[in-house]
Amino acid sequence: MKCTNRLKQIITILICMALALTTLTGCGSKAYSFEYDRGRNNSGFSLAPHTAGDTADAFALGLCVTAKDVTEGTDVDMSAATAAGLFDITQKKVIYAKNVHEKLNPASLTKILTALCALENGNLEDVMTASANVRIDESGAVKLGVAEGDTMTLEQALHALLLKSSNDVAVLIAEHISGSVEGFAELMNETANRLGATNSHFVNPHGLTDPNHYTTAYDLYLICNAAVKHDKFVEIIHTSSYNSVYHDKNGDEKIMDMANSNAYIKGEAFAPNNVTVIGGKTGTTNAAGNCLVIYARNSAGNPYISVVLQAPDRTTMYTEMTDLLGEI
Repeated sequence: MKCTNRLKQIITILICMALALTTLTGCGSKAYSFEYDRGRNNSGFSLAPHTAGDTADAFALGLCVTAKDVTEGTDVDMSAATAAGLFDITQKKVIYAKNVHEKLNPASLTKILTALCALENGNLEDVMTASANVRIDESGAVKLGVAEGDTMTLEQALHALLLKSSNDVAVLIAEHISGSVEGFAELMNETANRLGATNSHFVNPHGLTDPNHYTTAYDLYLICNAAVKHDKFVEIIHTSSYNSVYHDKNGDEKIMDMANSNAYIKGEAFAPNNVTVIGGKTGTTNAAGNCLVIYARNSAGNPYISVVLQAPDRTTMYTEMTDLLGEI
């Protein structure tokens, strides 16, 4: 009798162990993944013994990663810009890095994240109506000239945002997507956090100067890397000029006629022979200096993202960016 009871206990234990393993593994190999969360201590974990094949990939597995400057094997003159980076998307390799984790004012490079949030949360055919908040009074701020009651589609607005760098249109997009600039800033920070851009904080959709609005060259790589996964984003930044018509509150037509502000696209700056610049985003304020993010491909079609922040002037910015692209 004692032997029978002992046998029953052993069988019960084995059944419980089997059920536990089934719960964990699903009776087979299964992949797990999760987005980055700055509130969680771990970015990768094992759900079962490695022999079972059930592990979650580390968050950064598909990303270029560096914790320090990277200059070995390069010949880059980046003496003027405060920060810069060159990232090989295919090889997941940081080719060059200078102060890539230093928090700096991004100026209109902010609009890359604004476009990403709009593409993820809106529809290109959405018709947006401007509120009185689109009025931008800051001296020197680039504007399309949107007035209260004006209407345009999200697709039109994204062209004005990325090509002309229109600050009033950035507010129009923010209020359409989130109801307010403040609500959209929350979305921007949530999106940045999800991408791992945790050294950044955004308070507006356009990048006009604010002490609580900052990012890093590395975080801009992460944000741009997500944005270029959207075909419409790549299409727009590669567009040399754009013409369209939107409407005022009375239904009358207003002309939208603009050229890409990127000198490589305009034919005013020239990349190395083996590099094709697909597009990018410029940004300039007194606080940020001259900033530039470029999305490019080599002769084999492999993609790269390069960032130059806080160059002293536009000419130096493009000179140092071209030198950086020469490392591709």
